[in-house]
Amino acid sequence: MSSSFTSTGDKQTLVQRQVNKGVEQAKEDLHALANVGAQAVKSTAYVYPIKGILYFLSHPKLLDSLKPFIVRSFSISMVTAALMFTFTYFPQVAFLAFISGPLAFVAAVPLVLAESYFIILFLHRTFLTPAIAERIFDAVLVQKGYSDLVENGRSLTRRGGSVELGNSLLAPVRNKFSAQGLVRYLVTLPLNLIPGVGTAVFLFLNGRKAGPSMHDRYFQLKKMDKQSRKRFVNERAAAYTSFGVASVALNLIPLFGPVFSFTSTAGAALWAADLEKQQRGGSGTGAGVGAGADKKDENVDVNPGRVEL
Repeated sequence: MSSSFTSTGDKQTLVQRQVNKGVEQAKEDLHALANVGAQAVKSTAYVYPIKGILYFLSHPKLLDSLKPFIVRSFSISMVTAALMFTFTYFPQVAFLAFISGPLAFVAAVPLVLAESYFIILFLHRTFLTPAIAERIFDAVLVQKGYSDLVENGRSLTRRGGSVELGNSLLAPVRNKFSAQGLVRYLVTLPLNLIPGVGTAVFLFLNGRKAGPSMHDRYFQLKKMDKQSRKRFVNERAAAYTSFGVASVALNLIPLFGPVFSFTSTAGAALWAADLEKQQRGGSGTGAGVGAGADKKDENVDVNPGRVEL
């Protein structure tokens, strides 16, 4: 009997510890706002999520391979957003009327969108496996000439002038919610009560965390350990924040937001390809098909595989 109480107490202590970490992280993010904010604005990394959209549009084969998942993603987003605006928009307008006055109708929009984004993100990370994002990331890297890097974590089959993605050789990158991340999101969510400025700060604080996570697959393929990843990210903190802000902002767009998570993954891979180009002295060194980052994109078959629901 006492052992069950002890077990419950340990779990509560663990949760409390994670909550405290989340609050402390949110405070650190607020302190970093002044230091990193200006540099993030100057960074050009925020264009990569946009480049990801353009890349999908210019590579119909990659887009066609993901149509079933895009349709499913759009459906989840549409139903969630519709329910949230139907049942929570006007109650929140009534509440915000005491704070924002006549701007309550405007101030409630980003708040409902942020709440919808959280629910949609949870559903996507729960029901859509990380394998889809990893295949998009790997496909773009191969198309940009870095098949040698992708082969660190995936088998590739070369057929003539094309490359087909095989099975992953590494454990999937898990990107589910942590207690710390959940607390950070909930702590910063009320910032949307402040029209304009509050939403901008909300995007910055959550984008600062979201940016590096978009390169988890890249770090895995590079075989970076925890310290190497931390050092790599810290050296590019402003750029990662810039990328994360743009990615989170796109995800907040009603209905289409979750679809942009696919394109942001492509944008993250394009950024990784540019980083590789810089590190390799201006050109790719991949062996065989896909060698040379400056050559034309390869014709890569992308089969995202079965999604387990």
